[in-house]
Amino acid sequence: MKRPESKPMERRSFLKISALAGGGVLLGLHTEPEVLAQGRGGPPAAPPDPHNFIRVAADGTVTIVAKNPEVGQGVKNMLPMLIAEELDVDWKSVKIEQADFDDTKYSAQSAGGSTATPINWTPMRQVGAAGRALFVTAAAQTWNVSEAECSTSSGRVSHQASNRSLGYGELAAKVATLTAPAMAGLKLKDPKDYKIMGHTQPGNDVHAIVTGKPIFAIDVKVPGMLCAVYEKCGVLGGKVASSNLEEIKKMPGVKHAFVVERPDITGAVVGDPGLESGLAIVAETWWHAQSARKKLRVTWNEGLRADQGSVAFAQRADEMSKQAPQRTIRADGDAEAALKGAAKVVESAYSYPFIAHAPLEPQGATAHWKDGKVEIWTNSQQPGAGRRMVAQTLGITEKDVTLHMVRGGGGFGRRLTNDYMLEAAYIAKEAGVPVKLLWSREDDMTHDYYRPGGFQYLKAGLDTSGKLVAWRNHFISYGEGERFVASGAMGPTEFPQRFIPNYELHASVQPLGIRTGALRAPSSNAFAFVIQSFIDELAHAAGKDPVEFRLELLNSAQPVAATPPPQPGGRGGFGPQGVNPERMKGVVQLVAEKCGWGKRQLPKGTAMGVAFHYSHLGHFAEVAEVKVDAANKVKVNKIWVAADVGSQIINPGAADNIVQGGVIDGLSELMAQEITLEKGRVVQSNYHQHTMVRLAQSPPEIEVHYLKSNNPPTGLGEPALPPILPAVANAIFTATGKRVRSLPFSKSGFSWA
Repeated sequence: MKRPESKPMERRSFLKISALAGGGVLLGLHTEPEVLAQGRGGPPAAPPDPHNFIRVAADGTVTIVAKNPEVGQGVKNMLPMLIAEELDVDWKSVKIEQADFDDTKYSAQSAGGSTATPINWTPMRQVGAAGRALFVTAAAQTWNVSEAECSTSSGRVSHQASNRSLGYGELAAKVATLTAPAMAGLKLKDPKDYKIMGHTQPGNDVHAIVTGKPIFAIDVKVPGMLCAVYEKCGVLGGKVASSNLEEIKKMPGVKHAFVVERPDITGAVVGDPGLESGLAIVAETWWHAQSARKKLRVTWNEGLRADQGSVAFAQRADEMSKQAPQRTIRADGDAEAALKGAAKVVESAYSYPFIAHAPLEPQGATAHWKDGKVEIWTNSQQPGAGRRMVAQTLGITEKDVTLHMVRGGGGFGRRLTNDYMLEAAYIAKEAGVPVKLLWSREDDMTHDYYRPGGFQYLKAGLDTSGKLVAWRNHFISYGEGERFVASGAMGPTEFPQRFIPNYELHASVQPLGIRTGALRAPSSNAFAFVIQSFIDELAHAAGKDPVEFRLELLNSAQPVAATPPPQPGGRGGFGPQGVNPERMKGVVQLVAEKCGWGKRQLPKGTAMGVAFHYSHLGHFAEVAEVKVDAANKVKVNKIWVAADVGSQIINPGAADNIVQGGVIDGLSELMAQEITLEKGRVVQSNYHQHTMVRLAQSPPEIEVHYLKSNNPPTGLGEPALPPILPAVANAIFTATGKRVRSLPFSKSGFSWA
């Protein structure tokens, strides 16, 4: 797949140059909007206008600004690496500075959808190349020689013929007087010459993290700051009917306590309810505030959502599965006729629950309201959306909101929404002092934007040769009319669309009273389990090896009309292209080779399972070797991962880490994670009920392999997760003969050994 080519930039818009104190130089890139106007499916947001900065001081110190939010995915290292490589400086001499949110200087300041790499791969390298070109020009003019005679290395420009060299710091003042180079004249490095990219570079914040330095949003302190907690109804939209706030105000350390009624917000972010009604307690310390909160006595007007529950959702889905679907998403060929004529028909019903993001750092923000403006310190995966919400709620302009981006202790999609930022800003305005709002773990678990649950009722037909000829799916999700809840949709390009001549995808929805949103590998984290488990069922029904069955399926792609490539973040691909069969076959064959598929004799109770999935431009195939004992205790012995994410692995050590983390995350989702509702309220409140894989339960080895292809590099944060769920599920079936079709597996009697 090819990405749209970047348009040439006008000379005047490429670099802005200004002298710094001490004779340094500041370089900033202005990129045409079309270069970066890539969304996560659907139309892009407002055209971006990024500035990406290099600072070179007179003493040669190089500081590179990281523009995107850092929530543990490593982007604070990755983006500066791209710049530093082309600037031709030593990584060990580079200092990294986190940018604040500023859409007059930066574009696409977000984290999510594995978009950072594909969006920034070319522009960030162009920043570095432009900086290098300017230093070459400055040196050549100083020596009165041709630029072609000059070379760079380790932050110095050299003229070999005269044995002269100058450091970038010595040239900084001269560079400040030069005209920016034309885009067409920039030459990017050949990958064989990379000194930084393709080599593992330690995380910029690792030392601070392991030594407990205060670098996270939870650590922020500002002068005169008070601490706040916010009590909300367990039923979304519930409002305070009565409370004992007068008693709370008299408790030790409490400075303010008040009811917040949700204001009307015109133009609020779609799918976000804005500021929920509740009770705020502001105190000298968080301990004082939380202690007072435990004494609250509140009567709630719960509204119409208080009768919803998970048991009723499942019962309603079963009823809907026996009725005609509400609508058809896609129909190719004649699936009903093909099913009637099939030699063998397989039917299965799959389900998966709501789950929480559960990042290690709960939600929180610090805000200071003064003179009609608000200053906020927090971590957000979509800071621009947060700023809009704050401005709308407080009745001020966006330019009156200053947003400092602080490192986040995990995100996984939870910080794409900004309810915590909105609450902190509102409470700070009411209190009239700087306020740090910190959620408890229970707040975080019970007031999330959950991964939507869902139900899929599948029916497929095989011909006499075991070839898959028909596929029908009645997908039952949540929503109203023809609108799905956030991240609750299945689109017309989801695999195996285009690989089966007779394919139908139908959908029905039922109302939902909790918030939903994107969780790592949105939708794919559930869809891969269903689709690849059912494909495994079909392989066994056909009497074929699961790897060979998948390769045959990938060889049966139907022709499609030429269309633009799918956007980053595509769950199954946006547009008819979706999965690239050759790239997916490549990773399936690679993972089968690396694990010795079909070539090793495994002991009784031990088996391998395979699965693949395409999401967020990444092609991944994974194999799990699993042992299951008589008590259904599961031990994952080893996992093999094969990935095609393009031509370059920018930071190999970090890449392996994020892939392995995605696998571990998926294992947690497979076995034990579930959010259930009773009377409109979330039942699970903490990690003891929404458990993670423990270190002793995790596989001792996760072997990662990359199949480099002639495609621009793409992200790794999302696409490594989805295949692991069906890979382990398929291994469990092969080892035990038990096909589990509902997540989590703990409900079917399985547990980690």
